[in-house]
Amino acid sequence: MNNIRGEKIILGIDPGTNVMGYGLLRVLGNKAALMAMGVIDMRRERDPYLRLGKIFERVTGIIDEYLPDEMAIEAPFFGKNVQSMLKLGRAQGVAIAAAIHHDIPIHEYAPLKIKMAITGQGQASKEQVAGMLQRLLQIKKEEMPKFMDATDALGAAYCHFLQLSSPETSAMHYGSWKDYVRKNRERLSSKNIITTSE
Repeated sequence: MNNIRGEKIILGIDPGTNVMGYGLLRVLGNKAALMAMGVIDMRRERDPYLRLGKIFERVTGIIDEYLPDEMAIEAPFFGKNVQSMLKLGRAQGVAIAAAIHHDIPIHEYAPLKIKMAITGQGQASKEQVAGMLQRLLQIKKEEMPKFMDATDALGAAYCHFLQLSSPETSAMHYGSWKDYVRKNRERLSSKNIITTSE
């Protein structure tokens, strides 16, 4: 898409079912600068399927506006609440679908990997990640977002920026739905697929 004079735009996504964060970085050489960040707020939409539609529509709009070269997305944190994990997985899947629809390579990072890359500690708080990003990218205090979902998404993008010169990253890369299915067989096996009437 871009790659003019080595320029690269990275879209970061923090999946969510109520609020989904996004952040965009413009990378030139070994320097990264903030382009935009914000959230997709779905709290007023009660229908879970219309929420998914809104995610696809908004992520597609962001892609069309900023023309990112790559997407970095935070992997869901696996907890004990199966229903919450199912919903979060759907939200992440729709964001991934929007990127694949635009032929954008996807890189998935675990939350611990993102925190470690930015702060040096895997147990860092959201506030610590946001504070470090503010310093690294020289973001003015008044430009910091209300929702930390946005800085979490920016963190995913910045983590990928740091990995660009380090091929030994633990990120997962997907080039197509077939590639996604091949690399996630354990997630998609029949015993892990749960049907629900919502």
